[in-house]
Amino acid sequence: MAPSNSEREARESKQRLRNYQARQTVHAKQITRRKRDNLLSVIVGLVVIIAAIVVQVFYFSSGPGMPVPEASASVAPTAAATPNASANSGNVPSSTLAEGRPWTGTMTLNTNIPLAITLDGAAAPQAVSSFISLAQAGFYTGLTCHRLTTTGIYVLQCGDPNGDGSGGPGYYYGPVENAPADNVYPAGTIAMARQSDAAYSQGSQFFIVYQDSTIPADTAGGYTVIGNVTSGMPTLQTDVIAAGVQSGTEKPAVATTITGLTVQ
Repeated sequence: MAPSNSEREARESKQRLRNYQARQTVHAKQITRRKRDNLLSVIVGLVVIIAAIVVQVFYFSSGPGMPVPEASASVAPTAAATPNASANSGNVPSSTLAEGRPWTGTMTLNTNIPLAITLDGAAAPQAVSSFISLAQAGFYTGLTCHRLTTTGIYVLQCGDPNGDGSGGPGYYYGPVENAPADNVYPAGTIAMARQSDAAYSQGSQFFIVYQDSTIPADTAGGYTVIGNVTSGMPTLQTDVIAAGVQSGTEKPAVATTITGLTVQ
């Protein structure tokens, strides 16, 4: 007997319901899969970002060429070092090279700024001996003056082979010699840079005071004064100092290089 219209309609209705439910199930699975895929994408993206941050932090904090930060202008000039606390380290020139006498010479900057200098081998025998040894070996020729401070203290710092405040001659020496008792360094003073609170961290870096400056002593004392600029300061002022520093740095706006240094 043929099914009645009502039975046929009932079967068709049930089939439509099953089809609808099947579509809803498929749709729900698709939504779940999309949510899962989106979550995985977010997680992968976060992992990539975190990995990139870790790589950058590692590279810039311990990667090659990372310089030790230089001191700000509010404190005395410093030179990066890992010296012994109370003794010379490395092949330090003998303090007898200075011969306990005055030395004279010329330090030329940028080929056209000749500075006549005097060195006091009696007052600072170790520092002057090191300076003389490096000068006579040609160590200083071609090195830059990498730092110019214009607030609080007024110095042009030179003598770093790395050009960023982190280098030296491969040895460190002390102690502090001939530091002014009143912490006042008159214009024209030439003194050795060192690490804060470390008397035996002097190397090749030195600074020229271009305006009277009071530089406070620390636990190691003051800063070794090796001599003075006796002529040429006005030219240094107009050709280098007056131009100031590069924006946001302590690098001289006028690139400054030691193009010659003779002592006798």
